[in-house]
Amino acid sequence: MAKEIQDEEKVTEESGAEQKEETGQQKTEEPAEEPATEQSREQPAEPEKEAGAETTEQKPDKKKKKGDKKTEALQTRIEELEDRVKRQMAEFDNFRKRTDKEKSAMFETGARSVIEKILPVVDNFERGLASVPEDEAGKPFADGMSMIYKQLTDELDKMEVKPIEAVGCEFNPELHNAVMQVESDEYETGIVAQELQKGYTYRGTVVRHSMVAVVQ
Repeated sequence: MAKEIQDEEKVTEESGAEQKEETGQQKTEEPAEEPATEQSREQPAEPEKEAGAETTEQKPDKKKKKGDKKTEALQTRIEELEDRVKRQMAEFDNFRKRTDKEKSAMFETGARSVIEKILPVVDNFERGLASVPEDEAGKPFADGMSMIYKQLTDELDKMEVKPIEAVGCEFNPELHNAVMQVESDEYETGIVAQELQKGYTYRGTVVRHSMVAVVQ
């Protein structure tokens, strides 16, 4: 019996030793598998980082494209506004020139109308001075008429109102209005021999034609 008990104890000790050796082998084998798991975990992580890097690199490109489109739109808008401003400035300049021209034309028309009304007064002054007798020439009344006539003609001269030369000049239908023909030993045919009514020009244009008699 004692031998049998000793044999069983040896068997149990041997089985325990075998179990210890198996557990020891398992423990020694487990660390060998861990590097494989770490490598397997690290390998798929690398492409994820690369993908993330690509996405971060692509985002600025999209932002740049959006920024370029905005700048192009703003540039086109600025060009449109500049073109509109230039057109409006040109239209305003044309309007200003047109209004200035119309104002000057209206002024010229008004001035011509006033001059045409003043000229008969000048004619009456000339007739009155021509009819003054020689013995009355130096008296205050005659001197006063002469002074008024001179003042009137000076103001007309300042306004660029000039008398048209007639007597002794060749007949010009643009300046003279022939109302009669006369014979003359002094002047040749076609020359103005007598002025019946004085004509005037205003700034180079005829306000009133001279009424003349031409040598036939």
